Amino acid sequence: MKERQEMSMTVTIRPAERRDTEAVADLIEEIERFYGSTEIQPLEERRSQVEEALFGSPPLASALLVEDEAGDLVGLAAYSFLWPAAGSSHSLFLKELYVRGTLRRQGVGARLMDELRALASARPGCSRVEWMTDHDNPGARAFYKSLGFAEFDGKIVYRVDTGTTSG
Repeated sequence: MKERQEMSMTVTIRPAERRDTEAVADLIEEIERFYGSTEIQPLEERRSQVEEALFGSPPLASALLVEDEAGDLVGLAAYSFLWPAAGSSHSLFLKELYVRGTLRRQGVGARLMDELRALASARPGCSRVEWMTDHDNPGARAFYKSLGFAEFDGKIVYRVDTGTTSG
């Protein structure tokens, strides 16, 4: 495995807290724009969705946040635990991994992946970490390959819209 480049700035990786709701909602807009979306939902709708997803009862997902030296959110890893995985175990499913462009190629994404693997390993009965990336996303594919992860060809992804876009 390649040696990772040292980060030029200090970042903190920590679980999302309710006080982060607005900052996560802002980061979600940045992620949407990164993926080419031009129709961004209003901030209040995003705020409400973040609140429900991360802090509802029960929460729909969890998130690790990357905070820079100034206290600004500059990245996230959103994930959920899924059951069943192998046998009767469960898995950690990474839904979104995002690091702001100014911090890419500085080891932040690799640290997020390490934290996710540690979370999965520490959780009794969790047998693996799984995620997807688009075939036409060479940057993400190269990133995962640089960390020593092999692509898995065994699944075909299906998707159907429910017609609901907001909470």
